[in-house]
Formats: sequence, C-alpha cells, structure tokens
Amino acid sequence: MKVHSNRAWLFVLPVLISVAFSAILPLMTIVNYSVQDILGPTQKVFVGAEWFKQVLRDGDLHGALGRQLVFSLAVLAIQIPLGIAIALAMPAAGWRASLTLVLLAMPLLIPWNVVGTIWQIFGREDIGLLGRVLNRFISYNYTQDPTDAWLTVLLLDIWHWTPLVALLCYAGLRAIPDAYYQAARIDGASRWAVFRYIELPKLRAVLTIAVLLRFMDSFMIYTEPFVLTGGGPGNATTFLSQYLTQKAVGQFDLGPAAAFSIVYFLIILVFCFVLYNFMRQIGTNERKETAP
Repeated sequence: MKVHSNRAWLFVLPVLISVAFSAILPLMTIVNYSVQDILGPTQKVFVGAEWFKQVLRDGDLHGALGRQLVFSLAVLAIQIPLGIAIALAMPAAGWRASLTLVLLAMPLLIPWNVVGTIWQIFGREDIGLLGRVLNRFISYNYTQDPTDAWLTVLLLDIWHWTPLVALLCYAGLRAIPDAYYQAARIDGASRWAVFRYIELPKLRAVLTIAVLLRFMDSFMIYTEPFVLTGGGPGNATTFLSQYLTQKAVGQFDLGPAAAFSIVYFLIILVFCFVLYNFMRQIGTNERKETAP
C-alpha cells in the first residue's frame, strides 16, 4: 500500500500566502469599492452596478481603449516578426553569440522610467540625435504633434521589448534537434522550407508565450508614455492605465476607478484568452495538414 504525504504543501504554503496578500486581497478590496460610493473614511453607500454603467458609458474610456488596442496590435505586428528575424540572424555559437546576447539584452536591463527619460532627450529637436536627424528631412516634434508622439512611444516600446521576443525565439531555435536540419539538407529543402516546416512549428509554444507577454505588457503600458509625453499632446498617448490613474489619483473617484480596474482586468483576460486559443488553433491546423 502506497502512502501519500501532504508535506509538500508546506513548501507551497508561503507562495499561496504571498499571492493572497499581493493579489487576492487587493482584488477583493477593489471589488468592494466598485459597488460603493466612498463618502469618507467611515462613510460608504452601496450603489450596486452604478459605477460600472457610468464607466461603460464614458466616451473618454472608449477613446483610450481604441488607442490602446491600436497600440498593442501594432506592437505585436512589428515586434513578433522582427524578433523572429533577429533570432534567425544571430550566431548559433561561439563568442559572437555570447556578445550578441549581451548586447541584445541591454535594453531589457534599463528601468521603465529611465527608458522614458532617454527617449525624451533622444527625440528633442534641439539636443536629441533622433529629433535633429528627422528634422533635416521632415517636420518632427513629439511634444506638439499627436502622430509624432504616438509613433515615438511605439518606437520606444519596439526598442525596449523586441529583444525579449528575440531572446525567446533564439532559445527556441537552439532547442531544435540537429536531426531535423540534417533531414532537411538530405531532402534538399530550401531555407524558406526549413523555416516554414521545421523552425516555425517548433517555435509555436515560444511564440505563444511571446505574444501573451507582449500583449499584456503593452496593454498595461504606463511609465514610458507618462515620462515621455505625459499622455499628450492632447490625449494622443493617454492609454488605459493613464486614464485609470487620472480617475483614481487625479480626480480621486475611487468608486468609478475601482469599477474601471475590474473592467480593465476583464478586457486583458478576454483578449489573452482569445489570443491563446487562436495560437493553439493555428498549431492544431498545421499538425493536421502535416499529418500523414
């Protein structure tokens, strides 16, 4: 008779306690605030779903959501293919591979607020290299032109986070057994065929992680545009996280801000669920096509 021991749960218990204090309890507090009108430290009035109705009818929220979706989709459309291309071009071994990995990882080591400050200086037309070069050919001013501001934030995010996608793809490529490449050489497969039928399918799990990480992170972007443009000019770079901060901190509307936090969380959850199932469906279809 096999004896089962539950002592292993003792090792998991600290993690569960940490998650409870860092995630579950704050979430319950937000849910509590979202259905009440906070009149004072000890005065609260139950309002039900009133704050949710108010948030969902908010035109500024709809605008921020539209800007956020366009930004996140642009991030995925650029960073995922670019990360794959960089990973394919990187050396497979030797000191060149080590040097490339170190240089590629450097942007990931810079804090978010410092990244915003770097690009704030970099994009200035008087002392910034990017601003001075661009103004020789086109009119560029990210502090006054909404399009320039939005594109600058997008370029900032590409520079900061594409290395993460490249490193994930590089690790996935290095994990592919050499037998697949030997078989492809014997069959006379082209470089595109090797990528299409060997590398890309083997990267499916890695790409799923990369897509989910980059979508969630870009959908919650706050520090970089706040430091770079302050959400302006106008509302050009005011994304959902900044809109939430304005509600909670700027206007101190705790009830609507709490309701919006829950809506924000559900939006991210739904989109991640859709993206995850979409990536899985693509993998399933490809396996059916390649099955004998």
